[in-house]
Amino acid sequence: MTKLDYDGPILEIENLSISFFTRAGEIPAVMDFTTTVMPGEAVGLVGESGCGKSTVALGVMQDLGVNGSIVGGTIKFKGRDLATYSADELRALRGSEIAMIYQEPMASLNPAMKIGLQLMEVPMIHEGASKEAAYQLALDVVTDVKMPDPKRILDSYPHQLSGGQQQRIVIAMALMSKPSLLILDEPTTALDVTVEAGIVDMVKGLGEKYGTSMLFISHNLGLILDTCDRLCVMYSGEAVETGSIADVFDKMQHPYTQALFRSIPLPGADKNDSPLVAIPGNFPLPHERPQGCNFGPRCDYFAEGRCNSGVIPMEDVTGGGRDRHESRCLRIAEIDWNAKVAGGDNTKKTKPGKVVLKVDNLKKYYEVAANALFGGGDVRVVKANETISFEARESETLAIVGESGCGKSTLAKVLMGLEVATDGTVELNTHEIQDIPINERGTKTVSSIQMVFQNPFDTLNPSMTVGTQIIRALEIFKVGETAAERRHRMLELLDLVKLPRAFADRMPRQLSGGQKQRVGIARAFAGNAQIVVADEPVSALDVSVQAAVTDLLMEIQRNEKTTLLFISHDLSIVRYLSDRVMVMYLGHVVEMGTTEEVFSPPYHPYTEALLSAVPIADTSIVKKRIVLEGDIPSAMNPPSGCPFQTRCLHKSNVPNNLCDTEVPPMRDLAGTQQIKCHLAQEWLDQMEPVIKIAAE
Repeated sequence: MTKLDYDGPILEIENLSISFFTRAGEIPAVMDFTTTVMPGEAVGLVGESGCGKSTVALGVMQDLGVNGSIVGGTIKFKGRDLATYSADELRALRGSEIAMIYQEPMASLNPAMKIGLQLMEVPMIHEGASKEAAYQLALDVVTDVKMPDPKRILDSYPHQLSGGQQQRIVIAMALMSKPSLLILDEPTTALDVTVEAGIVDMVKGLGEKYGTSMLFISHNLGLILDTCDRLCVMYSGEAVETGSIADVFDKMQHPYTQALFRSIPLPGADKNDSPLVAIPGNFPLPHERPQGCNFGPRCDYFAEGRCNSGVIPMEDVTGGGRDRHESRCLRIAEIDWNAKVAGGDNTKKTKPGKVVLKVDNLKKYYEVAANALFGGGDVRVVKANETISFEARESETLAIVGESGCGKSTLAKVLMGLEVATDGTVELNTHEIQDIPINERGTKTVSSIQMVFQNPFDTLNPSMTVGTQIIRALEIFKVGETAAERRHRMLELLDLVKLPRAFADRMPRQLSGGQKQRVGIARAFAGNAQIVVADEPVSALDVSVQAAVTDLLMEIQRNEKTTLLFISHDLSIVRYLSDRVMVMYLGHVVEMGTTEEVFSPPYHPYTEALLSAVPIADTSIVKKRIVLEGDIPSAMNPPSGCPFQTRCLHKSNVPNNLCDTEVPPMRDLAGTQQIKCHLAQEWLDQMEPVIKIAAE
């Protein structure tokens, strides 16, 4: 039977249970999980970290390791139980009929082999193809995934490609043998939204071209809406709701699904009038699951004696059919699912105060040798930041957005004193600090500008307790005269970030990701910081934890009158919490204004593309689809003229090739909006909104 002959379900998972066996005993990771994937269909798996999504995928791949085991149920691929396959049959199946794409592309690529050879291995091993035929196939597939100059790419090593290009190669590798089932495990999490948009479009197109079925694992509901036909919401090892995209998004029938949607910022959400609602409590560990409903302790509709006794089965809520809508909840008929979901407590909008940070014509250049590995060769200049000017006020949130490589983090390093400016000025409370490295800054200056980092796992010392690490910061900032005073202040900081005081004696390994990020925030505020630079502070966290941490930052800002510089590529979060937005591209500020101004036309063409690329988990939203070609150019070799001209879709509307030859000046539009673009006002006036609410 060929791949094209089979027309039944590609994948049938029925009542699947998977456990891991440790010295502490059996740890159930997945229980009673059922789903089906039909030919050409894309099914999404959604849920928080630890809910069992990836374990299901590894079960399908029959790759659970030495201590993982399927203890109940079946997984059938094209009608045959995978448990009946021999080791040799499984080896032939993986990569040929079932392929998997992981979150980190470099985990799937051999750093010592050229891309071409790695791709050619697939048809040569699985199909016995000749070297010449395999090379031609590799060239065709690399062309399919829209890589520039495919022959050069095949002759490159993985480290010579960007993250987005590496992920495209991994997808190309997975598609080389035209698998019947493609499993994608968070394939775009580490990528910029513009690159993500291109890859999502590409995966959908290739799925249609090759007839490939997909199991798409993600915590991003907007991405699932863009890519999938049906979805399954998982919580603590169980499927809690399954159905078509329209059913689950518009007629959700489980409290956890409802809670997930409440914790993500959709268009129209406002941090003051309709704050996000974080899910209370914490995700249960496998050995601490409650009786009855796993979600019970965190549920708004929990009923004592019903929800915490017995086994809660999946229940059909639509009346049958293959696309039936099911939910694991006893109270479906009792809950008014159409009731307006209550937002968080309304808060008074803070009024920005005095200017505390002023940046004027800031430049940051790096000199590197052309042969950076061994030195020698001509010295080249990397223009990481180019003529950046802005002001930030007390109690204000200024968002800094842009793709990787645009200069956001370099700007943060200059503000922190980890780098010194090449030119221009940075004034903190009217005192210039651009030339003072952090080791020469006074305690007051250091404590005034603090940073919350992207990955909470890397910023805490694993061998010191939480309390000790916060007290260490207090000692550095000279807060408190005695050890007792510093310990008291440390406990107050734990209160500030809503962590129990008992956590002072815990080690970082005993904390969840969201709890670790709270410790990072407590440490940043140890010296009463005036300005906090938050560098992607929630991008590594689950959506429910994101809501809690974002709300925490806003509350602290209101109470402490902190200035927040929020660095992010997630425009949904930016739209929700920022007062003003600064858009950066290749070291330049290309647009700046209030959040309302930047999110409404006219846009800079780059801002327009960024807005179009953001996945939005709302079926009533219609987006203009703009997919940028190519990657952000190198700051070592920037294009002439406008930095965005190599990817701009509006370039042809500017006469005399002006975009190729001249950097546009920053010009003022209505209100406070500024834009760095050659487009004439008449073209800007014709721009339509990228994001619209569909007519009823």
